[in-house]
Amino acid sequence: MHGTTRGKAGTSAAPAADLSADHGEAMHRLVTELYPLCRSITGDGVRQTLAALLAYIPLNVCEVPSGMEVFDWTVPQEWNIRDAYIKNGAGERVVDFRAHNLHVVGYSTPINARMTLAELRPHLFSDPAHPDWIPYRTSYYKETWGFCLSHRQLEALPEDDYQVVIDSSLEPGHLTYGELVLRGSSTDEVLISCHVCHPSLANDNLSGIAVATALAQQLAARELRYTYRLLFIPGTIGAITWAALRQAHLGKIKHGFVLTCVGDGGHPTYKVSRRGNAEIDQAWRYVLQQSGAAFEILPFSPFGYDERQFCSPGLNLPVGCLMRTPHGKFPEYHTSADNPSFVRPEGLHDTLQLALTTIDVIENNRRYRNQKPMCEPRLGKYGLYSSIGGQSASDYQMALLWLLNMSDGDHTVLDIAERAALPWDLIKQATQALLAAELLKAAD
Repeated sequence: MHGTTRGKAGTSAAPAADLSADHGEAMHRLVTELYPLCRSITGDGVRQTLAALLAYIPLNVCEVPSGMEVFDWTVPQEWNIRDAYIKNGAGERVVDFRAHNLHVVGYSTPINARMTLAELRPHLFSDPAHPDWIPYRTSYYKETWGFCLSHRQLEALPEDDYQVVIDSSLEPGHLTYGELVLRGSSTDEVLISCHVCHPSLANDNLSGIAVATALAQQLAARELRYTYRLLFIPGTIGAITWAALRQAHLGKIKHGFVLTCVGDGGHPTYKVSRRGNAEIDQAWRYVLQQSGAAFEILPFSPFGYDERQFCSPGLNLPVGCLMRTPHGKFPEYHTSADNPSFVRPEGLHDTLQLALTTIDVIENNRRYRNQKPMCEPRLGKYGLYSSIGGQSASDYQMALLWLLNMSDGDHTVLDIAERAALPWDLIKQATQALLAAELLKAAD
């Protein structure tokens, strides 16, 4: 590996808006704010996005130079675009990048030429299945150019002499990503990642950014057990680059998850890590089961978002992926229909609350030993049991009994909560009560 990185710590110029304050509306406003920016795997659109996030969280913005070797990959040249259009013979823009940045194939090389419709057609992309939507297409690693437009518009283009302009640059520069580290009492880490490389795609891209930013705000205000590392990175090449630069650090990561497609109206979906039985997988399964709403657990596969990089065999990190409707399973995916109106504030809010609950689980998941293991202790004398008999045990009493019965130094609190099928807040309350009564003692 060769080359260097450069970073700049961010500071908020003014008190940040609380993104969790109004049931998802503030996160949705952030999605709407960021939507017009033309992001890609490199370039000014990523920098503008990270700069906007500095109003909410103090990101460290890092830049890695083009040409750096990162495992089997090379950091690509930087791509920027200023304007692009197709003009008809009358000089009218019939396809205009300024109207929607999905109109240009990502990483298109510069062009300024006149051509017939027949010459232009091989460079035009549409989606016949959704004739009014603009598809999203890229060509990151093969130099070419192209435009995307609705199929209805493509079919209506007349024979004409067209002027085709893409005012872009592809030259040595940097890959840019944002990183925020929130220190806990332990140097063991939780990795939370989202991708920042897609232009004007609200659910697939911006929903993860909004929820991750809100999570960062919430965690920054808490006393933490683990250290939290939040990454705002270009998909695939960003994760590969970060992992290559942090190889010596990866052993500190004990839990993690990727956030993507987390703002639509579908039910939560969690894809487990490559390990399949990591503590983070167990925590997400338990939290989703306890939510009382529909959910889905998916097995690991080496296709998807950056969990597949973090779970590659050489890393094998305990990192899953949280989604609502998975990528490719909603028709709006990678089209202009994935706009802010497709993202629902309540979906963002629900995702944030589920993530906070899961984090609370791993923060408080420990092993304890029962200090009175010879039959159950007389809870009444510790003020932990009703003095009136003959009644059915309450959920709180059952939480006490389950914790005492299974706190043998081998089972975690999460193991017990899962087996008891009781809510986390109740289990945590009962754990604290038993610790205060000196009936439990940390086993580790």
